Amino acid sequence: MKRFWRIWAPFLLCLAVLLAAMGWITLAVVRLDRAEAEARQREAEARERAALEENIRLALWRMDSALAPLIAQESARPYFAYSTFVPVDRAYGRMFNRGQGGEMLIPSPLLGELAPEILVYFQFEPDGQLVSPQVPQGANYKLAVPKHIQEDTVKKAKRQLERVKALADRERLMAVLPKAKPLAVEVVASPMGQSQDSRVAARRRNDAQPQERGAVEFEQRNQALMQSANVLAQNRRVAPFSDPSSAATDVRGVPMTPLWIGGELLLARRITAGGREYVQGCLLNWRDIKSWLLETVEDLVPQADLEPVDRRVPEKEARMLAALPVCLVAKVTAAGGQTLPAVEREPSLSPIRLSLLVAWGCTGVAGVAVASLLRGVVALSERRAAFVSAVTHELRTPLTTFHMYTEMLAEGMVSDSRQQQTYFNTLRAEASRLTHLVENVLSYARLERGRTDGRIEERTVRELVEPVAVRLTDRAKQAGMELVVEGDDAAFAASVRANPSAVEQILFNLVDNACKYAAVASDRRIHLALQRSGSAVQLRIRDHGPGIARPASRRLFASFSKSAREAANSAPGVGLGLALSRRLAQAMGARLQLDRRVSDGACFVLTLAAKC
Repeated sequence: MKRFWRIWAPFLLCLAVLLAAMGWITLAVVRLDRAEAEARQREAEARERAALEENIRLALWRMDSALAPLIAQESARPYFAYSTFVPVDRAYGRMFNRGQGGEMLIPSPLLGELAPEILVYFQFEPDGQLVSPQVPQGANYKLAVPKHIQEDTVKKAKRQLERVKALADRERLMAVLPKAKPLAVEVVASPMGQSQDSRVAARRRNDAQPQERGAVEFEQRNQALMQSANVLAQNRRVAPFSDPSSAATDVRGVPMTPLWIGGELLLARRITAGGREYVQGCLLNWRDIKSWLLETVEDLVPQADLEPVDRRVPEKEARMLAALPVCLVAKVTAAGGQTLPAVEREPSLSPIRLSLLVAWGCTGVAGVAVASLLRGVVALSERRAAFVSAVTHELRTPLTTFHMYTEMLAEGMVSDSRQQQTYFNTLRAEASRLTHLVENVLSYARLERGRTDGRIEERTVRELVEPVAVRLTDRAKQAGMELVVEGDDAAFAASVRANPSAVEQILFNLVDNACKYAAVASDRRIHLALQRSGSAVQLRIRDHGPGIARPASRRLFASFSKSAREAANSAPGVGLGLALSRRLAQAMGARLQLDRRVSDGACFVLTLAAKC
């Protein structure tokens, strides 16, 4: 035990220090790698977020630009366009129908015009009456249908007008619309096509903080929308609220204001003409407008949506359209938060972690290898120590016999010739025993150094066995036993490739073991059976002794397997014969095994390859 701890304690201590150092390094490296991965992840998410914000900004500009002609056109319509027919100068009278009292009338441009985005145009009179240029009444109906508008179109417009009447009245709209005021038509454009105010707003947007850029962007898009309305009005060469006969000079109004009322989207404005105030507007087809807008930005913000906004909220300005009170909503999760585009995450096994894994694997392999080496060295050392003890014991007994018998014979203490012959026979047996022991040790040493007798010859089994049988028979007779050679002609005639001296040494070791361990058996026979089995020949050495216990059979062919105590309490030998026999068999391509099926005694099988 003391020797054990002298070897294993330093190893375990060094292994513990190494594992502790590796653990500390691993924790530090993993912590740094995780921090770096999180930083890269945050950076990637920031880039994706910035890309999403830029796409949303472009999408808002694209949708506002798409809506600008519609809003500008409706804001630039003259106030008199909301009447079914409009009186004009007599210069144009020959082109139109003549009204009552000889007054010339021109049909409203809204009478026959019905864009897909607009369901119906309407006007609240000062007395609260709701009318529409698309729903002519009285004498105007006869003038309009079917010359300027079809009856089916009038019916559809009438149904939509009933929807407007159910949604709101004049007082409700007047309460939410801005008051009318004089409006001047003025367009200021820079040589690059961008107004001075737009350039200032762009600089404000670039200089603003991220949380302020949405409001600046919203104002810039709103200014661009107003400029579009002014440009359209100027191109038509008519102010939005000017009278066609230039008789009314007190016309005041404001651009169209989009409103959400009862879940429907309206464009409406307050107009003052001749001291009377009107509310004009149109009911928009929000479902078609929404689909159209989302299609225009599908490449920028896929799976987006447009949600109504009742009022301008500073927190939502970065997502609101300037043309309509709606908010662009990107892809939405169950919790209601905006979901960023999927960021490609790095694999969990990064190069650093893979290197650590390899390092740990190498450390484990190295630790197991060193432990196995130490275990082998310790086991070999113990076996060799046991071998030295066993050899010492095996040498002491015959040397003591030699010393004692030779001294008695030399001093003439034994005068009886028969007694002297007995002593001589004992000395010869002990000499054979020593010779056999020395031969085994020397043969094993040669095998350990890699020096083997590689002389492989092709012989018949008879030529291998018959020369050895005489020596084996003598050894059996010395132990008071009988060697029985068994086999048919086919087995004796089989040709094998083997080393004759190795076969002789193997068979002698097996017979010698049988003589030593089966000496107490009632059946004194030792069988050497020859058997042909396919492409091999088996040489079976069997005795009728006590056999080999299963625990002992596990280390039967191990080198130096017998200690000094076992050598003293068992048959003579150092436990090297079987290990040497197996090594010799392997060196010539043969196989030596214990037949575990035999229960009454021990049976060893030497298998030699036969020539076909």
